[in-house]
Amino acid sequence: MKPRIKLATTQTPDGGELGLYNHDGDFLIMVNGQELMSSRRYESEKELARLGCAHLKKREDPHILIGGLGMGYTLRQSLDLLGPDAKVVVSELLPAVVDWNREYLGELNGQPLEDKRTEIITGDIFPLLANSAKSFDAILLDVDNGPSAMTDEGNNQLYTGAGIEICKQALRKPGVLAIWSAAPSKEFEQLLMRGNFHVRRYRIPLYKGTHTKHAYIFIATEDQNILPPGGGELRIPKRKKPKGKGKYDWRKR
Repeated sequence: MKPRIKLATTQTPDGGELGLYNHDGDFLIMVNGQELMSSRRYESEKELARLGCAHLKKREDPHILIGGLGMGYTLRQSLDLLGPDAKVVVSELLPAVVDWNREYLGELNGQPLEDKRTEIITGDIFPLLANSAKSFDAILLDVDNGPSAMTDEGNNQLYTGAGIEICKQALRKPGVLAIWSAAPSKEFEQLLMRGNFHVRRYRIPLYKGTHTKHAYIFIATEDQNILPPGGGELRIPKRKKPKGKGKYDWRKR
Protein backbone atom coordinates (compact mmCIF):
# COMPACT_ATOMS: atom_id res chain seq x y z
CA MET A 1 0.00 0.00 0.00
CA LYS A 2 1.35 3.39 -0.96
CA PRO A 3 1.97 5.79 1.94
CA ARG A 4 -0.21 8.81 2.65
CA ILE A 5 1.85 11.99 2.23
CA LYS A 6 1.13 14.98 4.44
CA LEU A 7 1.31 18.16 2.36
CA ALA A 8 0.17 20.82 4.83
CA THR A 9 -1.66 21.34 8.12
CA THR A 10 -3.47 24.14 9.91
CA GLN A 11 -5.27 24.55 13.22
CA THR A 12 -9.06 24.67 13.45
CA PRO A 13 -10.79 27.22 15.73
CA ASP A 14 -11.42 24.53 18.36
CA GLY A 15 -7.73 23.55 18.46
CA GLY A 16 -7.90 20.51 16.19
CA GLU A 17 -5.68 19.75 13.22
CA LEU A 18 -6.85 20.03 9.63
CA GLY A 19 -4.49 18.40 7.16
CA LEU A 20 -4.10 18.09 3.40
CA TYR A 21 -2.77 14.75 2.20
CA ASN A 22 -1.93 13.03 -1.05
CA HIS A 23 -2.46 9.30 -1.43
CA ASP A 24 -1.61 7.64 -4.71
CA GLY A 25 -2.49 10.77 -6.70
CA ASP A 26 -5.69 11.57 -4.78
CA PHE A 27 -6.04 14.47 -2.35
CA LEU A 28 -7.68 14.19 1.07
CA ILE A 29 -8.55 16.77 3.70
CA MET A 30 -8.67 15.27 7.18
CA VAL A 31 -9.58 16.69 10.58
CA ASN A 32 -8.01 15.03 13.62
CA GLY A 33 -7.35 11.92 11.52
CA GLN A 34 -10.93 11.71 10.19
CA GLU A 35 -11.47 12.05 6.44
CA LEU A 36 -13.56 15.14 5.72
CA MET A 37 -13.39 15.18 1.91
CA SER A 38 -11.55 13.53 -0.94
CA SER A 39 -10.86 14.15 -4.61
CA ARG A 40 -12.16 10.62 -5.19
CA ARG A 41 -15.64 11.54 -3.91
CA TYR A 42 -17.06 14.80 -5.10
CA GLU A 43 -20.35 14.07 -6.86
CA SER A 44 -22.49 15.34 -3.99
CA GLU A 45 -20.54 18.61 -3.82
CA LYS A 46 -21.27 19.21 -7.50
CA GLU A 47 -24.92 18.25 -7.01
CA LEU A 48 -25.20 20.89 -4.29
CA ALA A 49 -24.53 23.48 -7.00
CA ARG A 50 -26.82 21.82 -9.55
CA LEU A 51 -29.78 21.72 -7.18
CA GLY A 52 -29.10 25.06 -5.52
CA CYS A 53 -28.70 26.93 -8.81
CA ALA A 54 -31.37 25.14 -10.86
CA HIS A 55 -33.72 28.15 -10.65
CA LEU A 56 -31.06 30.54 -11.97
CA LYS A 57 -30.69 29.24 -15.52
CA LYS A 58 -32.52 32.26 -16.96
CA ARG A 59 -31.82 34.75 -14.17
CA GLU A 60 -29.84 37.84 -15.17
CA ASP A 61 -26.95 38.96 -12.98
CA PRO A 62 -27.29 36.13 -10.42
CA HIS A 63 -25.46 36.43 -7.12
CA ILE A 64 -24.77 33.32 -5.06
CA LEU A 65 -22.95 32.61 -1.82
CA ILE A 66 -21.06 29.38 -1.17
CA GLY A 67 -20.29 28.59 2.46
CA GLY A 68 -17.16 26.43 2.54
CA LEU A 69 -14.60 26.22 -0.27
CA GLY A 70 -13.55 22.62 0.33
CA MET A 71 -11.74 21.35 -2.75
CA GLY A 72 -13.55 23.73 -5.06
CA TYR A 73 -16.01 21.30 -6.66
CA THR A 74 -19.15 23.25 -5.70
CA LEU A 75 -17.55 26.48 -6.89
CA ARG A 76 -16.49 24.94 -10.19
CA GLN A 77 -19.95 23.51 -10.88
CA SER A 78 -21.62 26.81 -9.99
CA LEU A 79 -19.40 28.75 -12.39
CA ASP A 80 -20.12 26.23 -15.14
CA LEU A 81 -23.88 26.59 -14.64
CA LEU A 82 -24.03 30.38 -14.44
CA GLY A 83 -23.52 32.98 -17.13
CA PRO A 84 -20.75 35.55 -17.59
CA ASP A 85 -22.62 38.20 -15.56
CA ALA A 86 -22.81 36.03 -12.42
CA LYS A 87 -21.05 36.75 -9.15
CA VAL A 88 -20.06 33.90 -6.85
CA VAL A 89 -18.93 34.78 -3.33
CA VAL A 90 -17.13 32.02 -1.44
CA SER A 91 -16.84 32.26 2.34
CA GLU A 92 -14.05 30.08 3.74
CA LEU A 93 -13.24 30.11 7.44
CA LEU A 94 -9.60 29.03 7.16
CA PRO A 95 -7.09 30.97 5.04
CA ALA A 96 -4.98 27.82 4.73
CA VAL A 97 -7.75 26.06 2.79
CA VAL A 98 -7.73 28.91 0.27
CA ASP A 99 -3.94 28.57 -0.02
CA TRP A 100 -4.23 24.81 -0.55
CA ASN A 101 -6.70 25.38 -3.38
CA ARG A 102 -4.35 27.80 -5.07
CA GLU A 103 -1.23 25.67 -4.63
CA TYR A 104 -2.45 22.06 -4.84
CA LEU A 105 -6.16 21.66 -5.60
CA GLY A 106 -6.90 24.24 -8.27
CA GLU A 107 -5.69 21.91 -11.00
CA LEU A 108 -8.54 19.53 -10.16
CA ASN A 109 -11.12 22.08 -11.30
CA GLY A 110 -9.46 24.41 -13.76
CA GLN A 111 -8.44 27.02 -11.16
CA PRO A 112 -11.92 28.34 -10.23
CA LEU A 113 -10.47 30.90 -7.82
CA GLU A 114 -8.91 32.64 -10.82
CA ASP A 115 -12.30 33.12 -12.50
CA LYS A 116 -13.21 36.82 -12.57
CA ARG A 117 -16.71 35.97 -11.30
CA THR A 118 -15.30 34.54 -8.07
CA GLU A 119 -14.83 36.54 -4.88
CA ILE A 120 -13.22 34.78 -1.93
CA ILE A 121 -13.80 36.02 1.62
CA THR A 122 -11.98 34.43 4.55
CA GLY A 123 -13.59 34.32 7.96
CA ASP A 124 -16.78 33.22 9.71
CA ILE A 125 -19.77 33.11 7.36
CA PHE A 126 -22.25 34.05 10.12
CA PRO A 127 -21.45 37.80 10.27
CA LEU A 128 -21.22 37.88 6.47
CA LEU A 129 -24.78 36.58 6.25
CA ALA A 130 -25.97 38.94 8.97
CA ASN A 131 -24.70 41.93 6.98
CA SER A 132 -25.97 40.81 3.56
CA ALA A 133 -29.71 41.50 3.56
CA LYS A 134 -31.40 40.52 0.28
CA SER A 135 -28.04 40.00 -1.43
CA PHE A 136 -28.09 36.47 -2.87
CA ASP A 137 -30.27 34.46 -5.25
CA ALA A 138 -28.91 31.23 -3.76
CA ILE A 139 -26.95 30.28 -0.66
CA LEU A 140 -25.11 26.95 -0.83
CA LEU A 141 -23.82 25.69 2.52
CA ASP A 142 -21.25 22.93 2.84
CA VAL A 143 -19.96 23.78 6.29
CA ASP A 144 -18.51 20.95 8.38
CA ASN A 145 -20.60 17.79 7.90
CA GLY A 146 -23.98 19.50 7.97
CA PRO A 147 -26.54 19.98 10.74
CA SER A 148 -26.27 16.57 12.43
CA ALA A 149 -22.70 15.27 12.00
CA MET A 150 -20.45 18.19 12.86
CA THR A 151 -16.74 17.83 13.58
CA ASP A 152 -16.57 21.35 15.08
CA GLU A 153 -19.33 22.36 17.52
CA GLY A 154 -18.59 26.00 16.72
CA ASN A 155 -20.48 25.53 13.46
CA ASN A 156 -23.71 24.69 15.28
CA GLN A 157 -25.12 28.25 15.23
CA LEU A 158 -25.49 28.11 11.46
CA TYR A 159 -28.00 25.27 11.76
CA THR A 160 -30.21 26.78 14.47
CA GLY A 161 -33.46 28.66 14.02
CA ALA A 162 -31.52 31.93 14.31
CA GLY A 163 -29.06 30.79 11.65
CA ILE A 164 -31.85 29.80 9.28
CA GLU A 165 -33.52 33.19 9.78
CA ILE A 166 -30.28 35.02 8.96
CA CYS A 167 -29.91 32.94 5.79
CA LYS A 168 -33.49 33.76 4.81
CA GLN A 169 -32.91 37.48 5.31
CA ALA A 170 -29.81 37.30 3.09
CA LEU A 171 -31.80 35.82 0.18
CA ARG A 172 -33.42 37.77 -2.59
CA LYS A 173 -36.92 36.55 -3.48
CA PRO A 174 -37.43 34.02 -4.89
CA GLY A 175 -34.24 32.51 -3.52
CA VAL A 176 -32.95 29.08 -2.53
CA LEU A 177 -31.08 27.87 0.53
CA ALA A 178 -29.22 24.61 -0.19
CA ILE A 179 -27.49 22.65 2.59
CA TRP A 180 -25.15 19.66 2.23
CA SER A 181 -25.36 17.10 5.02
CA ALA A 182 -23.65 13.82 5.80
CA ALA A 183 -26.89 12.47 7.29
CA PRO A 184 -30.65 13.05 7.08
CA SER A 185 -32.20 15.13 9.84
CA LYS A 186 -35.94 15.43 10.44
CA GLU A 187 -35.22 17.90 13.22
CA PHE A 188 -33.44 20.21 10.79
CA GLU A 189 -36.29 19.88 8.29
CA GLN A 190 -38.66 20.97 11.05
CA LEU A 191 -36.50 24.03 11.74
CA LEU A 192 -36.54 24.97 8.06
CA MET A 193 -40.32 24.64 7.93
CA ARG A 194 -40.70 26.77 11.04
CA GLY A 195 -38.67 29.36 9.15
CA ASN A 196 -41.47 29.45 6.53
CA PHE A 197 -39.53 27.40 3.98
CA HIS A 198 -40.85 24.71 1.66
CA VAL A 199 -38.32 21.88 1.85
CA ARG A 200 -37.22 18.88 -0.16
CA ARG A 201 -34.44 16.49 0.84
CA TYR A 202 -32.37 14.77 -1.85
CA ARG A 203 -30.27 11.64 -1.33
CA ILE A 204 -27.14 11.86 -3.48
CA PRO A 205 -24.46 9.20 -4.15
CA LEU A 206 -21.12 10.27 -2.71
CA TYR A 207 -19.50 9.21 -5.95
CA LYS A 208 -20.60 7.76 -9.25
CA GLY A 209 -21.38 4.05 -9.17
CA THR A 210 -22.05 3.65 -5.45
CA HIS A 211 -25.41 2.37 -4.21
CA THR A 212 -24.57 2.34 -0.50
CA LYS A 213 -22.78 5.59 0.35
CA HIS A 214 -24.81 8.79 0.23
CA ALA A 215 -24.92 12.42 1.25
CA TYR A 216 -28.08 14.49 1.65
CA ILE A 217 -28.99 17.92 0.30
CA PHE A 218 -31.80 20.04 1.72
CA ILE A 219 -33.32 22.55 -0.69
CA ALA A 220 -35.40 25.24 1.02
CA THR A 221 -37.32 28.13 -0.53
CA GLU A 222 -40.33 30.30 0.21
CA ASP A 223 -41.57 29.66 -3.35
CA GLN A 224 -42.24 25.95 -3.89
CA ASN A 225 -42.59 26.53 -7.65
CA ILE A 226 -38.81 26.86 -8.02
CA LEU A 227 -37.95 23.63 -6.20
CA PRO A 228 -36.01 21.20 -8.43
CA PRO A 229 -37.84 18.01 -9.43
CA GLY A 230 -37.30 14.77 -7.57
CA GLY A 231 -36.21 14.50 -3.99
CA GLY A 232 -38.27 13.32 -1.08
CA GLU A 233 -41.74 14.33 0.03
CA LEU A 234 -42.38 18.08 -0.10
CA ARG A 235 -42.40 19.58 3.39
CA ILE A 236 -44.48 22.73 3.69
CA PRO A 237 -44.21 25.56 6.24
CA LYS A 238 -45.94 24.90 9.53
CA ARG A 239 -48.88 27.16 10.32
CA LYS A 240 -50.55 27.42 13.69
CA LYS A 241 -54.28 27.98 13.96
CA PRO A 242 -54.94 30.65 16.62
CA LYS A 243 -57.73 30.07 19.10
CA GLY A 244 -61.02 31.70 18.19
CA LYS A 245 -60.19 32.21 14.52
CA GLY A 246 -61.27 30.22 11.53
CA LYS A 247 -58.24 31.01 9.43
CA TYR A 248 -54.54 30.39 9.84
CA ASP A 249 -52.49 33.33 11.07
CA TRP A 250 -49.33 33.44 8.96
CA ARG A 251 -47.63 35.75 11.45
CA LYS A 252 -47.51 33.06 14.13
CA ARG A 253 -45.18 30.16 13.50
